[in-house]
Amino acid sequence: MESDRIISAHSAEADAGEVGLRPLRLQDYIGQESIKANLDVFIQAARQRGEPLDHVLLSGPPGLGKTTLAVIIAKEMGSNIHITSGPAIERPGDLAGILTNLQPGDVLFIDEIHRLSRAVEEVLYPGMEDYCLDIVLDKGPAARSIRLQISPFTLVGATTRAGAVSAPLRDRFGVINRLEFYSPQQLQLIVTRSAGILGIEIDPLGSEEIARRSRGTPRIANRLLRRIRDFAQVEGQGVIDLAIAQAALKRLEIDAIGLDSSDRRLLLTMIEKFDGGPVGVETLAAAISEETATIEDVYEPYLLQLGFINRTPRGRVVTAAAYQHLGVSSGQAKLWEDF
Repeated sequence: MESDRIISAHSAEADAGEVGLRPLRLQDYIGQESIKANLDVFIQAARQRGEPLDHVLLSGPPGLGKTTLAVIIAKEMGSNIHITSGPAIERPGDLAGILTNLQPGDVLFIDEIHRLSRAVEEVLYPGMEDYCLDIVLDKGPAARSIRLQISPFTLVGATTRAGAVSAPLRDRFGVINRLEFYSPQQLQLIVTRSAGILGIEIDPLGSEEIARRSRGTPRIANRLLRRIRDFAQVEGQGVIDLAIAQAALKRLEIDAIGLDSSDRRLLLTMIEKFDGGPVGVETLAAAISEETATIEDVYEPYLLQLGFINRTPRGRVVTAAAYQHLGVSSGQAKLWEDF
């Protein structure tokens, strides 16, 4: 299951300790340099004019720092932040209640904003454009509409599926940014910073090893760091060095490029049962007892990024790079080996 995978980029209950690792100022935020530089200009300009920042849409894979950026925007603007999510706002009245309680300049952060219903979006449009709400009272022939003014605010929306955000909603954002995966060097800086906050000593080779296996995602890097800290305290000398990092990651079954046993099981199933493909995603889902959506949204993005699988009109195909990484030549392979 996806929730059981330590290398999952999606947030989990075990990530509660991640909040204390998040930077609160732009100058402390590592990576996404272009986005950070532009936001700094936009925030300074809005503060000089005494206006709320334009509405901001942040897209990109999970775990890259969209929520962190929203919190930073609020801190830099000197405002309060209100956090909710698209699925949590079920009815237009829910959104109306949130918007009417905002104070001037507040930041409203809506995670998974692509999952807002159309009825809720219709209420949001005048709130974003004119800072007002159109409320319909009564029903039938007695129905009438009134317009309520709300405080000027900044909406920060986050989505992992930018294409699923409706065009009318997307057009109402003044600032649209896509977050990209992090380089190993940037992740190493994040790991070193987080280790300092957690109070665990880490050497450069140890932080480099964790960064290299973190799939370009800060959330995964911090999660691995917390688990490796446990190994360092119990089985080491309280220091995360290269040997401890490698031993811990082997115990966690995370290989040299960040694949776990589930990733390898998917690839080996394609190789051993379907001769490397092509195989349809529904057939593959049945073969490994997973949901089709899980394969498409969880497994495939990183494997595609690595060039380990290809999508073709006839189905998924394992590439030569995956064969080489797994040490497979003609179907003989092990699910787990020494990496």
